Amino acid sequence: MKLKQGQVWKTDERFIRIVRLERLSVGYKSMATIDDTEGSHHDTTKKEFCRLIKGAELVDANERG
Repeated sequence: MKLKQGQVWKTDERFIRIVRLERLSVGYKSMATIDDTEGSHHDTTKKEFCRLIKGAELVDANERG
């Protein structure tokens, strides 16, 4: 799976949206619900981000509304 800016991933308890994607780093927002405007922003390496979403499910854009 290729990472793209704007993708939303669903983990067991949170939704993670990629807000900035660079060659070696990822900026993402962690939210409680998919429609949540509140959330915390994080910056990490691409390797750590891939570990974070391991086992997570990519949310289809059509499901988001």
